[in-house]
Amino acid sequence: MLSRHLPPVLAGPVLRRVSGDRLCLWLIAGQPLSLSFFLCQRDAPADGLIDRPLRDREITCLRLGTCAWLYLLDIATDPPLPPGTFLEYDLGVAPADDDGLSPRWIQDWAPHLCPPGRQRPGFVFKQRLDRLLHGSCRRPHHPSRDGLVRVDEELQAAASEDDYPALLLLTGDQIYADDVAGPMLHAIHCVIQQLGLYQEELEGASLNNSRELASLARAYYHRDELLPETEFNEDLTERFFGGVRKPVFTTASAGNHLISFAEVMAMYLLVWSPTPWNLVTATNPGVSGKELERYRREQQALDEFASQLPEATRALANVPVCMMFDDHDITDDWNLSALWEATAYEHPFSRRIIGNALLGYLLCQGWGNAPEHFGDILPLCRTLLPPEPTGEDLHKATQDELIDRLLHFHHWHYTLPTSPKLVVLDTRTQRWRSEVRRGHPSGLMDWEGLTDFQQDIMGEEAVVVVSAAPMFGVKLIEMVQAVFTFFGKPLLVDAENWMAHRGAASVLLNIFGHPKTPRHFVILSGDVHYSFAYDVYLRHKRNSPRVWQITSSGIKNEFPDRLLEWMDRLNRWLFAPWSPLNWFTKRRRMRVSPRLPTGRDAGERLWNCSGIGDVRLDNSGTPTAIRQLDATGGGTLFQARKERESGPDAPDSEPGRQQIHQPGHQQRGREG
Repeated sequence: MLSRHLPPVLAGPVLRRVSGDRLCLWLIAGQPLSLSFFLCQRDAPADGLIDRPLRDREITCLRLGTCAWLYLLDIATDPPLPPGTFLEYDLGVAPADDDGLSPRWIQDWAPHLCPPGRQRPGFVFKQRLDRLLHGSCRRPHHPSRDGLVRVDEELQAAASEDDYPALLLLTGDQIYADDVAGPMLHAIHCVIQQLGLYQEELEGASLNNSRELASLARAYYHRDELLPETEFNEDLTERFFGGVRKPVFTTASAGNHLISFAEVMAMYLLVWSPTPWNLVTATNPGVSGKELERYRREQQALDEFASQLPEATRALANVPVCMMFDDHDITDDWNLSALWEATAYEHPFSRRIIGNALLGYLLCQGWGNAPEHFGDILPLCRTLLPPEPTGEDLHKATQDELIDRLLHFHHWHYTLPTSPKLVVLDTRTQRWRSEVRRGHPSGLMDWEGLTDFQQDIMGEEAVVVVSAAPMFGVKLIEMVQAVFTFFGKPLLVDAENWMAHRGAASVLLNIFGHPKTPRHFVILSGDVHYSFAYDVYLRHKRNSPRVWQITSSGIKNEFPDRLLEWMDRLNRWLFAPWSPLNWFTKRRRMRVSPRLPTGRDAGERLWNCSGIGDVRLDNSGTPTAIRQLDATGGGTLFQARKERESGPDAPDSEPGRQQIHQPGHQQRGREG
């Protein structure tokens, strides 16, 4: 039973889709609630713009267990939200079964979400995208500081409405369902037990029910052993659980892969709120040797992560947040190839694992991007997770039906009618599959998906495009991926990039050359665990569109330092502008000019430090400043070569503006 000492809301609210006529919030409560909403201008709190109980049609409530209710709130804002001004909102909660109690407001049950000196969270509603914060890859047990804390610091430092970010874009890997620390798995099981999250029947594994996961003899780092030992499952173990060494980039760590829907929801609770950590008890992990050393290292990193959650979650409550999945939100190398898909989806156990993670994404991320896309799916979610409990286990047939619907759902992408228009691509479920060489990587989007993308941007003067993987990446790394793919080993190097598939690469590059294509493309990406910025033009085209590839990664993850240093150096040597190797790449029609990060003086192009990207745009959609803000403070400004040669960047020299380089802070840009 849930402790009486915990607040009524366990996680959230997270501020999601905001437009002139609607505002969306996400939260998980420990009891059914009666909800009220208040909104005002910051400088006129007595004159509330909205002050009323929420209507039934504005609330979607799904019961996750004995003491857990998920609330998706789609609130009509009448009168419409005034653009370009500081707004504050509040959520009043009271037990649903007691009409006599006055509502308790956020300052009472989640004071850490209120900015210093304020009584409630707030934001600035902007129709023009003048400042964007963006990043990907938030891995809780990585030893670096959480980049969302830097987001919170930037929000507090914004001196005016003009300086306040319009959006926070989380561009992939908001959770790591496939790479879970041992202590995190223990915390997940504590949350499941304390909240009574629903369990489920399992098929195709060596256990029959998800409640058995908490009592396994080898509970940590050995989940790949749950599959029966057959020839088919040996192939599944390698492809799905990732039990192989990746000699070029990293080592797969899927021994604690999330399996059940309860585990997925507990993970979201633990990465988006400090409150559920109060349910976690100390334990003897029952491991020894190197596994015990690993567990202790992970515990230290997770303790630091949990201590930073009040600031990180305050960031999520005080700026509109848009999200898009990448592979780790579901599983590593998700839908890498046609062969991967056949292997994973034809087995009931791996199909259920993927489906549970995708259901968690829908409820905790996808819905808040575009609630209107999911009107046909939410009724089935209500059938699976009704307000009144139907037992301790989820109904298997309903769960299988819902997962089948999700695996065939192809409207995860979305657009926002901002200026410039925001177009967020789904590069995971609309793959261009190779039917002849089924083991080769699929194109990140198929012909139909790319055609829809072209229709979304046609006739626009400028667009901001979110692509989880960079459209224009580091050529050397793409070459290494191509070599491993040629020898039939794409899984070893995560061989996923836009240029890896001839058809997808050709259609994408043709879009940039279309006469009705936007004049300005800002492409925001993540995925790679380092940051960079490129200026891109079409060769031999007088009126080429201007393209900026801006990559920020990770929020709490980094590339191996020495390896990235050598990759950066070799890339500069092998693919210099005069190098004939450039003519062997698919993007030889494009002229790609890397921007140089300030604070480094040896020609480096890549920046390696956890943090968040910061892009400022003028009225035409042209970036006026491209920065990477380090989680530890400081950061870098990516400058075009002509800007570097002309001297210090003018915007950083404005009076009162925070300097990007802090005295004594060690910069982490890579290259010697």
